[in-house]
Amino acid sequence: MAASFQLHVAGGPAPAALQDALQSVEVEENADGPDAMTLTLPVNRTPSSDVTFVDDGTFAPYTQVSAVLTAGTSTQCVFDGYVLSWHLHLDRASTESTIQLWAQDASWLMNIDDVVREWPGQTDGQVANSIFGSYGFSPADANTADDSPAHDPAQHTLFQRATDLQFLHGLAKRNGKLCRVACSDKPGDRTGYFIRPSVDSAVAATISLIDPVSWNVDALDLDWDVMRPTEVDASQVSLSDPGTTVPGNATSSGLTVLGARDLPTFAARSSTMRLTPTADAAEVPQRTAAVLTESGWFARCRGEAELDRLGTVLRAGTVVAIDGAGKAHSGNWFVWRVNHLIATDSCRVRFTLVRNAIGPLSSPNGGGQ
Repeated sequence: MAASFQLHVAGGPAPAALQDALQSVEVEENADGPDAMTLTLPVNRTPSSDVTFVDDGTFAPYTQVSAVLTAGTSTQCVFDGYVLSWHLHLDRASTESTIQLWAQDASWLMNIDDVVREWPGQTDGQVANSIFGSYGFSPADANTADDSPAHDPAQHTLFQRATDLQFLHGLAKRNGKLCRVACSDKPGDRTGYFIRPSVDSAVAATISLIDPVSWNVDALDLDWDVMRPTEVDASQVSLSDPGTTVPGNATSSGLTVLGARDLPTFAARSSTMRLTPTADAAEVPQRTAAVLTESGWFARCRGEAELDRLGTVLRAGTVVAIDGAGKAHSGNWFVWRVNHLIATDSCRVRFTLVRNAIGPLSSPNGGGQ
């Protein structure tokens, strides 16, 4: 079955006239941030001097819009959010007139108002679940796994002075977690994620360059960058005993390594970052591991595929396998960003993958790549 796309507007499938008029749709999914969607439509002047899709209120501010993609046996809601802006181009030749709409996922609701609030006695995962719940988002099951200690007001309380989205992204960064809101199968069913990267999950797709029958990409661009820390030298003054300094050095993020050689092994030398967390001593291990989680993504892969050949809807935050890229780069990768590119005659996906390792040496005698 050929890949297909369905636009939903204001809680239901878009009218046929609107669905058929779409010139292009681009959805960008990110593993660590908000998703966005751009719609481009032709507009025309009606006999009553209205402009189609403009004067009828179809896309009023904060109109809910969703995008559902189907490829093979996979149907996924790849975007669920709200219209936040548009650009209208009117041309004397009416066939050249267009409207371009920009929407952001439902996490935008968390970014409207600045909030000043104390969160005493709660872990970061519990705080995230409470905030997600206040917007009607279902918290992901793993939000409280690998959690921070509870913030004891007698030692070091947790205070918010930001929008809920900004606040949670800050907490996620210092926990080595990913924070986003997304839907899966059905528009309107939104899940709030505050999780460690799921690098151990099942492979969602295999990206092949060489299979004579089931190849699905024409080209891949791969690179690595070792200019990043491999270990953290951290220390923290104990808040319960100010005369005591608690060390918290780290050489591992704790994430599963997706290949034979992690960053320090591949680079064959260490690079140390000194970190003073200014938090409870119990939080130091998480903060040092978070630094190494971020720096560990030293390998990157970019490519583009036809959705029909890929056979499934690729999602940010999943794991894919690469076949045919040599021993160094074949294997499992984490999907960091996905751009779904929908046109009148095609559905394509552009992806960015990351990896915290490189595969075996290409030569038994050793040496660099």
